[in-house]
Amino acid sequence: MPRLGFDRIIDVLRQRNYGLFTLGNSLSLIGTWMQRIASGWLAWTLTESATWVGAIAFADLFPCVLLGPFSGAAADRWNRLHVLKIGQILGLMQAVVLAALYQMDMLSIWPLFLITLFHGTVTGFLQPFRLAITSGLVTTQWLNTAIAINSVTFNLARFVGPAVAGVLIAIGGLGTTYMVNAVTFAIFALCLTQVTIHNQPKKRAGGSFMAETMVGVRHAVTTPGVNVLLLLTVVAGLMVRPVVELLPGWAAQIFNGSSGDFAALTSALGIGAVIGGLWLAGRGSARGLARIMLGSQAAMCLVLLAFSASWHVWMALPLAMLAGAAMVVGAISAQTLTQIIVAEDVRGRVLGIWGLSVRGSPALGALVMGAASDIWGMRPPLIAGVMVTLCVVAWFALRFDRLRHALEDTL
Repeated sequence: MPRLGFDRIIDVLRQRNYGLFTLGNSLSLIGTWMQRIASGWLAWTLTESATWVGAIAFADLFPCVLLGPFSGAAADRWNRLHVLKIGQILGLMQAVVLAALYQMDMLSIWPLFLITLFHGTVTGFLQPFRLAITSGLVTTQWLNTAIAINSVTFNLARFVGPAVAGVLIAIGGLGTTYMVNAVTFAIFALCLTQVTIHNQPKKRAGGSFMAETMVGVRHAVTTPGVNVLLLLTVVAGLMVRPVVELLPGWAAQIFNGSSGDFAALTSALGIGAVIGGLWLAGRGSARGLARIMLGSQAAMCLVLLAFSASWHVWMALPLAMLAGAAMVVGAISAQTLTQIIVAEDVRGRVLGIWGLSVRGSPALGALVMGAASDIWGMRPPLIAGVMVTLCVVAWFALRFDRLRHALEDTL
């Protein structure tokens, strides 16, 4: 397969529908992560409890576990663009309420939790729609490139958003961060009004909604390669990924820092993610992604092991940047391979399961790791999680040839 190069990436982004969608989607996803980090820091300042920080992350991420399989089936049945428009308006409403309550000094921990739970429910339901709509925005010859760009966009937002939030918190405070977040929702809602799609999910005769949902679940867990990607995503999400949600505790408790130190750590993660994402986007083929995905998981674990041993924020900053790069490279590789492997008629359902693993496992992990950190401190739970993840990665590394054939033989 010839190299795609950045010229082809630019060509895809110049296509009106895809370019508008990607602009709005990118800003909205960054805003979502800005809100997540701002709410995590607010939860810490209100309670000084890692358990509550984990609970806020849980409320935002866990609804996808309950909704993922069903919203994936809906994405294979319903008009994806119409659902996204409705969902984005709901997201804008909660962002405005959140900013208003904070400005009026009425945002205590329980309203924060409930608003976050609403936001997590809307975002979790929309995730497979965001991912599956790509095939309706570009023609077939551009699909692989568009999928790769979507993967980069989705995963970079997970790190760029916290970086931007950290800077805004340090400069303008939480109120500014919440207001900017609301603006990102408004921009995506406006972009969606200008987008048209050239295909819709096919109407299906017979078969209940639940039956179609179970078809997607079976396809995700039995397809060779896809099931491994899901397993690795879940293990990393449970064991090591929650370090991002718990950064307020690391900054304040371990490094005796302020919001400025928290901003520096989140920015370092974001810088590393941008570097890793740009490097991966410039590759010309999906071949080799299996090795990159597994290697980046191992690198992430080793870097976080060193991070857990840091005793000063200046030691942790370069390690946070390397961790951000490794995390985003692994996540983009896994998502790209998943989207390429699955067939169009089950794409929404499989991506619903994938979204469940991406959002649900860090939600549960943050809740458990936050509670464990209140008991044993921040370091031991992360070290234990890293060792478990390394063992799983090593297991598949010893069987790498079989994994590579399952993931790349159809490319």
